Amino acid sequence: QGTQWVGMGARLARESSVFAARLGECAEALAPLVDWSLWDVLAEVGSGGRGVAGSALERVDVVQPVSFAVMVSLAALWRSYGVEPDAVVGHSQGEIAAAVVSGALSLEDGAWVVALRSQVIARSLAGGGGMLSVGLPVVDVEGRLPGGVSVAAVNGPSSVVVSGDSGGLDVLQAELVAEGVRVRRIAVDYASHSVQVGSVEAELSRVLAPVVPCVPEVPFFSSVTGGWVGEGVVDAGYWYRNLRQPVLFADAIGTLVREGF
Repeated sequence: QGTQWVGMGARLARESSVFAARLGECAEALAPLVDWSLWDVLAEVGSGGRGVAGSALERVDVVQPVSFAVMVSLAALWRSYGVEPDAVVGHSQGEIAAAVVSGALSLEDGAWVVALRSQVIARSLAGGGGMLSVGLPVVDVEGRLPGGVSVAAVNGPSSVVVSGDSGGLDVLQAELVAEGVRVRRIAVDYASHSVQVGSVEAELSRVLAPVVPCVPEVPFFSSVTGGWVGEGVVDAGYWYRNLRQPVLFADAIGTLVREGF
């Protein structure tokens, strides 16, 4: 899926000058922070290659910044066609792109957050857990979670993600499959939005300390706090909580609908 997503970005970079220009700004912002080239990854995946770029997309510290760049550039493309957002919302790492689109973070600070945070995940969390998508209401999931597994995201009335210990996820997955429940193991080897993230709180506080939150120019609704983002909110501590706490995406969308969006 990551390769398909990046492949779409590679094609748009060839076909849209607006998309390519914003992608170039993202590449420039990321370049001092990473040991790979955004353009090289897009070029190889776009040509159907799997070599270095293909294997690189299996790394969280590559796929998250590349996805960020594609998301930010898509917003620029939509705006060039007159699609101006009345509000912005993001899901998990997508909130970093949402913050940039809303103006709550500069592009440079957004690149800083996504690049350095994903590097911390790669160093300290990768290999320690996993995530599982479950097609049940959250109330039906919470009561049957094994130790070391918790709710990571509530995406809809019957769409939940859980994360945590790989062994616990294996047990839960086997039980749910036997009951005919739709489940899908997410292709990651780390447990975002779980207790495991607590081990990197101090490191994230240190590496993300230079981030300067701004006042959003476009209203930005948080799927972390369940409220509107104001001045000074999306600081280093926020981006730790964004990785540690459950993603309240269904609640965020429900609130926006009730408020007329």
